[in-house]
Amino acid sequence: MSAHATHECVQLVPIFQELAADQLDTIESIVQHHHYQPGETLFNADDPLDTLMIVSGGQAKVYQLAANGREQLLYLLQTGDIDGEAALFENKRRTSYGEALVPTDVCSIRREDFQALMQKYPSISINVLNVFGKRLTQLERQTTSTATESVEARLANYLTETAASLKVTAFKLPLKKKDLATFLGTTPETISRKLTRFEQAGLITQRPGKVIQINDADQLLLVE
Repeated sequence: MSAHATHECVQLVPIFQELAADQLDTIESIVQHHHYQPGETLFNADDPLDTLMIVSGGQAKVYQLAANGREQLLYLLQTGDIDGEAALFENKRRTSYGEALVPTDVCSIRREDFQALMQKYPSISINVLNVFGKRLTQLERQTTSTATESVEARLANYLTETAASLKVTAFKLPLKKKDLATFLGTTPETISRKLTRFEQAGLITQRPGKVIQINDADQLLLVE
C-alpha cells in the first residue's frame, strides 16, 4: 500500500486528527495493513484485545453468539470507524466477533508499538488523551441523536454511509433485512415499507438481487 494511502488511513482516526504532521508520520511507521474478503473474520471472541483497528474502506459487523448459537448484532464498522480504542491502554480480551460484510481494508496498530511510541514522544500521549475527551463528548451527543431519530432517518443514514464506504451509488445490501432491522431497532417488514417509500419518492431504485441504487443521496439524508 502506498505511503499516501497509509497517511489517509491514520488521518481517518478521530484520536489522531489533531496531531502534528511529524507525529502522524511517526504513527504511520507502526501501522499494519490487512484486506478481508466478505465472510472473513477480523477477530474472534476471546482473542487478545491488543490492537486498535481502523476501517479504511468497506463494512464489517460486530456480533456476539447467544447460548443457542444465534448471532446478536452489536454494531457495524464503516469506513473511518475504529474498534478497540481500549487496546491502546488496557490488557483485555475480546467478547465479540468481527466479520467483513464486503471487501474491507483495515489498518491496525499494536498496543506494544503504540505504548513504545508514547514513551518516545510523550507529547503524543497528551494529545491523544485530549482528543479522547472530545471524542467521549461527541459520542454522548451521537447516542442522544440516534435515540431520537426516526426509523426512516436511521435507514437513510445507513444506506448513504454504506454507499460512501463502498465508494459506489449502487450496491447489494451487505446485511440481511432481519439483521438490518435489528441494527436499526425495527422489523424487517418496516424496512421493506421504508425502502418502498424511498423508491416511490425517487430517492432510490430497488434492483433484483437486493441491489439498492441511490438516486439522490443529498435528499435521502434530509429524510426525517
